[in-house]
Amino acid sequence: MSAADLLAGCLRAVCGARLLPAAALPPGPAIWFANHSSHLDFAIIWAALPGPWRAKVRPVAGRDYWEAGPLRRWLARRVFHAVLIERQRVTVANNPLEPMLAALDAGDALIVFPEGTRSRDGTLQPFKAGLYHLARARPTIPLVPVYLDNLNRILPKGDFLPVPLLAGVHAGPPIRLGEGESRELFLGRARQAVLEAAQNHFP
Repeated sequence: MSAADLLAGCLRAVCGARLLPAAALPPGPAIWFANHSSHLDFAIIWAALPGPWRAKVRPVAGRDYWEAGPLRRWLARRVFHAVLIERQRVTVANNPLEPMLAALDAGDALIVFPEGTRSRDGTLQPFKAGLYHLARARPTIPLVPVYLDNLNRILPKGDFLPVPLLAGVHAGPPIRLGEGESRELFLGRARQAVLEAAQNHFP
């Protein structure tokens, strides 16, 4: 068993999450997008994917947080193979979209959080434009909505020690940007798809 498989198993055990079934998994590159309320969010989506999918998925995360110390840096680069993006001083030269598109073009999948920042109370906030720009740049790649349940209570924003509660990872049917669909309509539809994914319970 690899270190990644061991870590994924430990994360599922600690949070009580289950592997996502094959019915929820697109066969090729995809963009997984979810609600965001905890530092555990991308790790638990990563852990809920079966090994072959997990090996090809890369969470998108803020460089300022994940490069602030050797342990975070090692986890981001060596375990999660994260796409680290600039959030503080964004310029044309460090456009966050470019490394994400490069990962998709290489055949990898992405995990993104369209709210842009973590919610303190678990309420789904309005989506920022990044997901729309990804969908417009790569319109054939499916976008899979994911609703994470209880992560905001297991490790809330501002806390450092997890509370033992059961988490849920619910994936909905993929969506795509409609032809001529405006940014506002698409982001509203994507946000609703995350809320509706909360009702999906695969056997």
